[in-house]
Amino acid sequence: MSTITAAQRATLSFSPSSPTRFERTLLRAASALNGFVVVRLERRTGSGSRRALAEQDAVIRRRRDAEARGAIGILPR
Repeated sequence: MSTITAAQRATLSFSPSSPTRFERTLLRAASALNGFVVVRLERRTGSGSRRALAEQDAVIRRRRDAEARGAIGILPR
């Protein structure tokens, strides 16, 4: 990725370039590798780990809801 902004690119008068075939191939390979890693990581995490993460998410969601209600003056009983 480049840090050049669109406005800078327009003022530098570069012609728009499209990715080369090699660059597209590299992007496809990186995407396939990323998908492979994601599948492996999902397979590695057991059902116990998934259950624990679901419980953590539920607790975080309840706390966030309570904080939001407290911010508008509705306190839990």
